Amino acid sequence: MTDADVFLETVRETNQTALSRLGSSKSLYADTGGDIDTEPVLEATADAEYAAWQTFSAWADDEDTDAASEAFADTAAEEEGHFETVCEHLGNEAYEPQSVPALHEYLRGLESTVERVGAFAGRVLASKRSKEQVVGYFVGDADPQTAGVFRDFGDDLDAQLERVDDLLEDVCASDDDWERAEDAATGAIEAAYGEYVENLEAMGANPKPVC
Repeated sequence: MTDADVFLETVRETNQTALSRLGSSKSLYADTGGDIDTEPVLEATADAEYAAWQTFSAWADDEDTDAASEAFADTAAEEEGHFETVCEHLGNEAYEPQSVPALHEYLRGLESTVERVGAFAGRVLASKRSKEQVVGYFVGDADPQTAGVFRDFGDDLDAQLERVDDLLEDVCASDDDWERAEDAATGAIEAAYGEYVENLEAMGANPKPVC
């Protein structure tokens, strides 16, 4: 295993509970304010895709490390495409997100390349879990075509994780770098999980049991 493989496995193990709950059926309940219907699901997804597009675009513009800047730009382009696709399914190409997910508030506060790459890893791991629930929603809604669209989004996340793998090897030159990257990855997952818990508790739901 490469150092990056060990890193990702460590992050998954450290954040096993949070990632498991982010991948539970309650994640859509939390993201939609309890209104699990097609339009709220698509709007919540559009909000997340738009936020990712803006985050990675900004990182690409002010990143000094060429490999990282290129990876962030490629990711921003994918997320822009995702946002536009979701808006098409919403039937509202002028849709404007009203809020920034806590995960992206966290990401936007990071300035060093090492921390950004680590947090990038955490964001992908968290997003993969939530995307699985969106796919599951449309499968259950007997809409295999839309479910397939979100499976494709998941494939893009797999490609992003490969980018992370390469970047980690490029930018982490010391044990301290790896530790900082791991802390940032955990911080990203914790930000997503903290919002999940907050949203559920605000609706009187228990965030702990995995459904």
